[in-house]
Formats: sequence, structure tokens, C-alpha cells
Amino acid sequence: MLDTIPAPTLDRARIAAITAAITCVAVVGIGLSLSIPLLSIEMARMGASSTLIGVNTAVSGLASILTVPFVPRLAARIGVVPLLLWAIGIGAACLVGFRLLPTIGWWFVLRFAFSAALGALFVLSEFWINEAAPPARRGLVMGIYATVLALGFAVGPTLLAVLGTQGFAPYLAGAVLFLAGMLPILMARGLSPAIAQGPGRRFATYLRIAPAATLAALVYGAVETGGFAILPLYGLRLGYDAETAAGLVSALALGNVLFQIPFGWLADRIDRRVVLLIAAAGGALGAALIPAASASFPVLVGLLFAWGGIAGTLYTVGLAHLGASVRGADLAGANAAFVVLYNVGLMLGPPLIGGGMDLVPPQGFAWTLSALFVLYGAVVLWRLRGPAAMARP
Repeated sequence: MLDTIPAPTLDRARIAAITAAITCVAVVGIGLSLSIPLLSIEMARMGASSTLIGVNTAVSGLASILTVPFVPRLAARIGVVPLLLWAIGIGAACLVGFRLLPTIGWWFVLRFAFSAALGALFVLSEFWINEAAPPARRGLVMGIYATVLALGFAVGPTLLAVLGTQGFAPYLAGAVLFLAGMLPILMARGLSPAIAQGPGRRFATYLRIAPAATLAALVYGAVETGGFAILPLYGLRLGYDAETAAGLVSALALGNVLFQIPFGWLADRIDRRVVLLIAAAGGALGAALIPAASASFPVLVGLLFAWGGIAGTLYTVGLAHLGASVRGADLAGANAAFVVLYNVGLMLGPPLIGGGMDLVPPQGFAWTLSALFVLYGAVVLWRLRGPAAMARP
């Protein structure tokens, strides 16, 4: 426990704890980003329709929504580190199971278990990072965490290109990467935070305590998933070929990597609600400019890079703001609410944004994204009327 460590070694202990949690989630991020396209490709080989593949993928969000609220209570009973190790182990076993049980019915069961394990992993890792981060540097730490995770997600598809998509190799590689995530956790097991046992707060309570922080996860989930899923279709509607349209997503992803640390640094120096408002305003304006930028491919790529970077900071700054607004035993429950709302956004984003593009083709894609940011910005403006004491370290 960090609170039992002598002051001279406290900073070193914080760094070790943060490094362990970030390394763990980054390694698992590589395995996860390798597995998502692999499973879709394999289901297509099995003869599954695009709709069935989409439904199977959507089980991921449903599993997290149904299981994540119970993670803090379970961690309080058996401990943060044991539950993290169980989650990693289950994730690795599920990856091997996909190869050993290549039938659609089993894959729904395995996808549910796999996603439930990932939900527990992200809740507890983010709780550990938020708990260990120095209050005055929480935004910067969250920025580093998001950057490393984004880089991990970029590595997975590259490994898949090297290993191929057939045989046991990609599944075993993903499982090994998951198991490698155990090492930093085991090395720092004495530094893990404890979660006090108790009834805990209700889910809605965290929405009331920190709406700007928790709703940032919902909007980010909707924008990230909807944007990544629908942007290639938008590119096709503009007349680009499939490869070029898919390449537009790379601009979003790269901006997401590069903007996290600067915005995290800024969030440590001014009211974090102001930073969230900047992100919301930048997201709304950037999305509204997409129709005009679509006339020029270089301009569109540049706009998507900047817009994707600004939009992606919602998760980082929202998580840092949550850590400043909720402390102690309630932080694990708040992190669980954060992850649940992200998954709600993950499920709502694609149909909302895709529906907007169908309603006003093709620019309804951009208008819907802009509207989501405007609605979120209104919530942040409302919260800015309150005191700033909980918004800063």
C-alpha cells in the first residue's frame, strides 16, 4: 500500500506502481488489438454474415455493461492483484479457446467471458493508476497511460500481418502477450491499492457527483467507435476507393496518440472542466468542418488528425477529473461506472452516427458527431457554474 510507505521512498513507489499498471494494460492492449480483427476474419471464413459478426462483436459491450458493476465488490473480497491475475488468465484461456472451439455458438460464450475479463482488467488498472498518481500530476499520468495504450493498440495489427491469420500462431501470440501482462503486476503486487468492503454507492450516484467526468466516457465511446466504424463508409460515399477510405482512420488514430500527453499536462494546470470544455468545443467545431474539408483529401486528413486528437482527450481528462472528484473506497466504483458508460457509448455510437449519415447523406456523419459534442459541452458548461475545488488536485 502506498500510504504505508515511508516518505523518502514514496515517489519511487508511486512510479513503480504506475509503471506496473500501465505496462500491464499496454501488453493486454496489444493482445486485444491483435484478436479483434483476427476473430472477425475467422468468422468470415466460417461463413458468418457481416450482421452475425457485428452481433458477436457487440457482445463485448454487453458483457462489460453486465459484469463491470460487480468488479469493485469482487476486488474488495479477493484483492486487486488476484482479480487482475484471474482476468488476464481468463483472457488468455479464451484466446486459445477460440481456436480450439471453432463454432459460432461457442464463440458467443467465449466472447462474453473474454470481454468480461477485459472489463475487470481495465477497471482495476485505471483505478490503480488513478490511486497511485500524484494529485498534481494526475492529468499527465493519465496522458501517458492513454498514449501507451494507443501505441499498444497500434502494435497488434502489425503483429497479425507478420504472423498471418491462420493456424494457432496468432491465437497463441495473443495469449502469450496477455500472460506477459502478469509480470509487472506480480513485481508490484505489494504496492497495489486495497478496496474497502461495503455496499458502495449506486451507479447513478457517480453520474450526480461527477457528470462531466463520467459522461466524457460515454461520449468518447460513441465518437471513437462510431467514428472508426462509419468513417470508412463516409470515405466511400465521398468517392474514395476502399483502401483510401480505410486509411482515413489512421489519421484519427495518430492524432489520438499525439494529443494525450499535452492535454493531460494542461489538465494539471487549469480547471479540468475547462479542458473538457475545450475538448468538447474543439470536437464540435472539428466535426462541423468535415463537410467543407471533404472537398480536398489533404485538408480532410489534416482535419481528421487534429479532430481525432482533441476528441480522444475526453477519455484521458475525464478519467483524471474523476480521480480528483472521487477518492478513497468510492474510486473503484466510479471507475467501474466510467467503463460501463464507455461501453454504452460503444454500443450507441455506430447506429446513431450511421443513422445520421443515412438521414442526411453523406454529411449527416459529421453533423451527428458535432451534435454529440455540443450536448456534452452543455453539460460541462452547467457544471462550470459550481465550485472548482473538486476539479483540481
